[in-house]
Amino acid sequence: MIYIADLMTTNLFTLKRSDSLRDARSLMQLARIRHIPIVDGRGGFVGLLTHRDILSATISRFADVDEHIQGEIDAGIPVGEIMQTDVVTVPPSMMLRDAAEILLHNKYGCLPVLEGERLVGIVTEADFLKLTISLLDAVAES
Repeated sequence: MIYIADLMTTNLFTLKRSDSLRDARSLMQLARIRHIPIVDGRGGFVGLLTHRDILSATISRFADVDEHIQGEIDAGIPVGEIMQTDVVTVPPSMMLRDAAEILLHNKYGCLPVLEGERLVGIVTEADFLKLTISLLDAVAES
């Protein structure tokens, strides 16, 4: 059997509620990620910020706002104001297949992994794609 703990990413990029939208945008670009867990000072999970959340909070390019002004606006918006707080989370002991069903049926891009209140990992659609590629390679070799 394969569990969430076997696939989840544990080297996480996180932010705090008070970090700015500009910080989040920069982190997503630099780390090439689409989901940022938001944690409190003790590593407790408090919310999730997605690439889609950032796009929703951004002034449309059609408004003809230049990048510098958008950056200033973003610097004044704490991620705590736009993060999702009603987030489905899973324990590391959950069966991987069950997590895949949750992602597929709810069209989620990720599932934060918690032990109690503490964030210990995240599992994403990309993790499942990597696993699928590995399994396909293993089948092709046999």
